[in-house]
Amino acid sequence: MIEKALTSADVEFVSTLHGDEPVTFHVLLQPRGDQADRLLRAIDDVALGEFDEAVREGEVPEGKDALGPAGQALQVSLMALRATGSAAEGRLIERHPLDVLQELVDEVGADEVIVLTEPHLVEEFFHRDWASRARHKVGVPVLKLFAHSM
Repeated sequence: MIEKALTSADVEFVSTLHGDEPVTFHVLLQPRGDQADRLLRAIDDVALGEFDEAVREGEVPEGKDALGPAGQALQVSLMALRATGSAAEGRLIERHPLDVLQELVDEVGADEVIVLTEPHLVEEFFHRDWASRARHKVGVPVLKLFAHSM
């Protein structure tokens, strides 16, 4: 599960986690949420000292406006994963992320889940981040990794 396009460093990291073992990636991308999430993102930006990012939170498309950019980010990520020789398919999350994740884990018989995310200090402090919540739902190991910046 990802929140934005994978960087080359992200792709290299996840594609080498299992050595030479063949891996198939099933990527779920969570488009930017609505205004309710904006305050948490701004608090995270301020806590991380990224004041310019906090100011620009209102400029990034959210909700339905985020679907186009999210679709492009997903396609870029899938192409990059395939370029490593791995199989990769994906979809945008249009319902509750944990429900979609659980369905996918069951559907494909996933061995593990990787949540690649930006730091979300408030949610992580209260264990309400996606990785923490997924650990209680999906029934397979959940690895939380922090995404690299572009």
